[in-house]
Parts: sequence; C-alpha cells; structure tokens
Amino acid sequence: MMDERGKESGVAAMAACYQKFDPAAYLQYNYTPPRADFSRKDSIVPWKLACLHRAFTEGDVRGELLVDIGSGPTLYQVMSGCEVFNRIILTDFLEVNRQELRRWLQDEGGCSLDWTPYLEHVCKLEGRRPSAWPEKAAKLRQVTSDILPIDVHCSQPLAPDILPSAGADCLVSSFCLESVSPDLPAFNRALGHIRKLLRPGGHLMLIGALGESYYFGGPGVRIPVVPLNEAQVCTSLKESDYTLIRLEVYTLPQDMRVGVDDVTGVFFAKAKRD
Repeated sequence: MMDERGKESGVAAMAACYQKFDPAAYLQYNYTPPRADFSRKDSIVPWKLACLHRAFTEGDVRGELLVDIGSGPTLYQVMSGCEVFNRIILTDFLEVNRQELRRWLQDEGGCSLDWTPYLEHVCKLEGRRPSAWPEKAAKLRQVTSDILPIDVHCSQPLAPDILPSAGADCLVSSFCLESVSPDLPAFNRALGHIRKLLRPGGHLMLIGALGESYYFGGPGVRIPVVPLNEAQVCTSLKESDYTLIRLEVYTLPQDMRVGVDDVTGVFFAKAKRD
C-alpha cells in the first residue's frame, strides 16, 4: 500500500510543479535562437525537424490518425506528420498549453511564438519553396481535429472512446514523459500507458532529453526531469514492448547551453509497437 501511495505522491508533486508553468517563457527559452537558428546546421530545432521529416517520409509510417502526446505549447512536432495522416489530435495536461495551441489553430492572433520560420523550414525539407508555408499552415489546421486533456500517469491516458478501438496509427511525443515523471519507474510506466493508445504495428516517434535533471518552465519555475541516457531509452522501449527501429542522438554545442536547463543532448527514437 505504501508503494502505491509513494507512486501517487511523486506524480502529484510533479503535477503541482506544473501549475506555475509559463508557455510564453518556455517558448522563449527553447524555441528562439540559438536553439532555433535555422541558418545553423548544428542548431537543435533544425535537427529535430530533420529527424521527424525523415521518419515520416520513409514510407513505412502511414494511416488515418496521429496523436501527439503532451504537445506542450509547441506545434513543430506535427508539421511533417500532417502530410501523412488525415487526422491529428494534440494533447496536453495543462489548460494553458491547450489554450496556446488553440490560439494558433483558430488563427485568432495572440500566439506567444511565430511559427512561420518553422513552417518555412519544413517546406524546404519537403522540397518546396519556403513561401509555400501558408499552404502548410492551412493543412495543419485542417487535419488537426482536437486538442484534448491527457494524463500519461493514468492507465487510460485519454478519455474513453476518443480513439478508434484499435488505437492510433502513430504517436509522437516530445520532451514529455521524462519531464513529467518523478523517477525512472514512473517514466517506464508512462511509456507503457501511452502504448495502449497505439494500434499493434503502429509507430512511436519519441524525442527527449539526455542527461537532464531540471529545466525552467518559467521565471523561477524549476521542474525536475528524469535524467536519461541512450541505454536507458533503449531498455525502456524494449521493456514496454516497442521494437526500436532507429535511435539518433544530438549533443548540445556549448552555446546552446543557455542556462534554462542542464540538458547535454537530445535523442530521437523511431519505434514500432509489437
């Protein structure tokens, strides 16, 4: 009984941390230069976009429905997927993040970040002119059907009957599970929980931090993170019954270490549900 209570208290403490999360500050810290410098090949955001573009254009990832797990206030992670799937569901635990996403999707202004350079860059990756970005934006808005609450620490993370009975065809999750889990066992349980949302044979694209113990979710809002290494990522995927197709690793150059976290690298995993 104590063990269950301990699990719950750790998760509750993480949820309490997030009540002060500031989407605008988080976007400023992580999604502007130098981390989002599209003129640099060694900038972290272009690296992530290239990984996603490759994964979605190799021909094996397809279907009707893509679900983004723990979207936060960001959209970059589904900009390539919107060309492959007819329907996208965005999800987040926090209403402030869901509001940020709604502002962009409803095209009503007031967004905390201009996503145009991201859309332009993905268009270039797809062999289109950067000036085609309004078509890309329109496509993303057209296929995104819902922005829903999620809790990856629940055995059923989404409300019942949201997904087809077989599950989604593909999941994307970026910097979510290690950032909302109190420890490695909770991270592993969350990985198992989201697996239930994915159909057998469906794909998981997982992006996460390596060697990170905290990040700032707003001024003075220090959020603990489960520090992961490559071996742990591989082991966790295997133990949760995913087959790893590819693991790519990015090491942060010194000038990308800007004091908003202690991350040393980023991983991109493309995996398949057994």
